[in-house]
Amino acid sequence: MSRVVVGLALAALMTVGLGGAAGTAGAATHRAVPEVIKVPAGNKRIALMPATGVQTYQCTAGAWTFVQPDAILRYRGRAEVLHSKGPVWTDVADGSSVTAAAQGSSPVPNAIPQLLLKSTGNRGPGLLAGVTFIQRLDTRGGVAPTGTCVEGATASVPYMADYAFWAAV
Repeated sequence: MSRVVVGLALAALMTVGLGGAAGTAGAATHRAVPEVIKVPAGNKRIALMPATGVQTYQCTAGAWTFVQPDAILRYRGRAEVLHSKGPVWTDVADGSSVTAAAQGSSPVPNAIPQLLLKSTGNRGPGLLAGVTFIQRLDTRGGVAPTGTCVEGATASVPYMADYAFWAAV
């Protein structure tokens, strides 16, 4: 996806708001975490980062199918982590990264689901080098378009979420 499309989508996200200020996706207002996406014992949360971005879909065989996420996560008040296809999270300050696969999902009305993801690979050293689990929490927006579509068309739908990063104790 081009940087222009991502930039326009992020600008749109900041304009629309999705129910909260851009870059502050509810970090202080987490609701109870559903059992299906709780992190197993033996892990501690090392970071909680609000994210703003887009979920990109493409029209394939007459239906919208998920292609990839593109988001910027903030840590300690600054843009710190890029989230992209893989899924992968890369810390732009220290170069560490983590890839992960979904382990659990909890639906959210009118939004992409909350997720529990388990690390499938880390690169480091750095903040993300020891991440074992990631939770996507308090999601807003990002749902695939509905209705008919033109083959090959793409749509980048703004979303917000909080990402909690966990490491083994």
